[in-house]
Parts: sequence; C-alpha cells; structure tokens
Amino acid sequence: MGWKVVCRDLKRVKFRLFQGTLVFLLCCFLSACSAGSPYQLHEAGVTGGASSPESLLHGRQTREIETLNEKLLSQAQLHADPGDYILGSGDLLQIDIFEAKELSTRARVSSRGFVTLPLLGQTKVKGMTAREAETLIERAYGEKYIKNPHVSIFVAEHYSQRVTLVGQFKNPGTYDYVSKQRLLDVMALGGGLTDKASRTVQIRRMGTTPAGEEGPAEGVFYVDLNKLIGEGVTELNVEINGGDVIYVGEAGEYFVDGAVRRPGSYSIRQSTTLQEAIVAAGGLVPYALKDEIVVIRNKGGQRDMQTLDLSKPETWNFPIEAQDVIVAKSSAIGKLWHGFRLNLFGIGYQDPER
Repeated sequence: MGWKVVCRDLKRVKFRLFQGTLVFLLCCFLSACSAGSPYQLHEAGVTGGASSPESLLHGRQTREIETLNEKLLSQAQLHADPGDYILGSGDLLQIDIFEAKELSTRARVSSRGFVTLPLLGQTKVKGMTAREAETLIERAYGEKYIKNPHVSIFVAEHYSQRVTLVGQFKNPGTYDYVSKQRLLDVMALGGGLTDKASRTVQIRRMGTTPAGEEGPAEGVFYVDLNKLIGEGVTELNVEINGGDVIYVGEAGEYFVDGAVRRPGSYSIRQSTTLQEAIVAAGGLVPYALKDEIVVIRNKGGQRDMQTLDLSKPETWNFPIEAQDVIVAKSSAIGKLWHGFRLNLFGIGYQDPER
C-alpha cells in the first residue's frame, strides 16, 4: 500500500515538472517573438546602464544646462566699474577734494539720502552713482570756493545696495550691488543655474528707480532665458536695481502613471517629448498597451484627453507641457500572463504591479 502511494506522488511530481517546463518554454517562445517590436527594443535598454535611453536623456539634459550656464557666464560683465555704484542710505563715503585736502571728509549717507560736506552742508546723493555724485560736488565747490576742483568718492562701506538671488542658483544668497549691472551680470554672481532650473527668471522690484523716483519701477517682471541667451534678444537683459530679488524656480512638472517602471512626477525641460517622458519614468512594463498612452491636459479649466499610439514613431515627438498627466494603460491578459510564477507546488500568480 505504501509503495502505491509513493508511485502516485512521483507521478504527480513528474506531471508538475512537465507542466512547468511547458510554461517555461512557452514564455521563452513568446519573449523571442516579441523581441522584434521596434519599441520593445528601445524599452529593453532602459535599465539605467551607461548607454540606456534614460542615461542618454539625463546626459542631454545636463549638457543643456551646462551650455546655458556657459553662455550666461560668457555674456555677463563680471568686472563692474565702481564709479557706477548707486549710492543709498547707510553707505559710508570717503570724499576727497584734491585741491583742498582740508575739505576731504568721511560721511555716511543719511536715511533721507544726504551727506554733510564742509562749506556745502547737506547735499543729496541718494540714487546717484558715485561718478554722478563726484560731478555734483565738483560743480558745487567750483561755483563758490575752488577753481576746477577734482573730487573722488570711495564707498568705504556698502550698506544700501544689495541684490538677492533665490531659487535654483548654484550659489543663492544676497550680494553687494557695487555698480549698475544687468540681469546676466547679476545672475553670474550666483555661479549659474542648477539642472532643475526653469528657463523663466522672475525679477521682484520694490522701492525706487535708478534715478531715485518712486513708482514705475515697482512690480514683478519675467524674462525668458531661451530668448535672452538662446536667441540673443538683448533687450531682455534688463538693468537691475539695488534691492531687486532675482528668482528662478524649478522647471514645471509632468506626471507619469500606470504601466511604467517608475510612476511619479518629473521636471519638464526646455522641450520634452512623449518618448522622453516615458523613458524618464523607466520605460513601459512588458504588459503595457503601447497603443493606448493617454495624455491628460488642462486647457482653460477643461480636461483634454488624447490617446496616442507609441508603436507609431511619429507620436514619439508629441510635446509634453507642464502639469500634463501621462497614463500608460495595461493589458489585462498581459498582466495575467506576466503574473504567472513557477513554484514547488506548480503554477501560482502574483500581481505584477505589486
């Protein structure tokens, strides 16, 4: 009786091994058949290796920001002229009159913008450049006291004029604004942009114009770096005032969900295509429906949905915009097939999405 039980169990084991072998061979056959798909070959390379599409995409994005920074730094004027420093409240000035040393003085600009000078008394210099203040003082002394005077102003302490760089700069912070400079000059102080940076610069301005007049200089201004640096639209290289805040945020995001290897949000670059968005998310999983990639976009408060077929190469260059949601749909049969598992007890199933 015991021998019959052993024989029966051996037959069951042989049958299960035979069954498992058939399933394994069938899997190999189907994998070999699917290897000829153009997109499958592309997807198979998404493993994070040195030559995978994902690494190539990251490399391209890195080169984009490096090129942008190179152009930014090459176009910036890093050597400012101290004579263009805009004077403001709190600055400590060393004022020398060469023809009358006894009239030389060290004075701090008052909260109202005045300095007190020998013989001249209260003289307003706030909002002027150091060079403009020199000319003003020379004229004032020349009218009453000295023939052809020569005046030199040295800013001993910079207190009033600073600019602040916030956001995706390599070296954000507050910097002394020692002379009149333009946007690219000031951005260069921050050492360039990070690889997460948006291509839009926001200039937040409060206070006064360079001439010291209240009003029109206040507000928020936006500059497109692609036009300024890439296309050379130089009028966008606006003059910066002391007290301005230069802000560069992170690039806009899009979202990838469904049958991809790494669902989540990703930063949008200068131009991101559907293919690049899928590659950034690790590529499609084997059971994804390549002809049912849904792109959901908000247009004027209305949801616009487009279904694209990635088996057609012309759809690979579909442009992705900020806040787009990309959903890769799954094949129910594909999920079932890829969920089969061989084990000691025969064939089991595990949801491949887990």
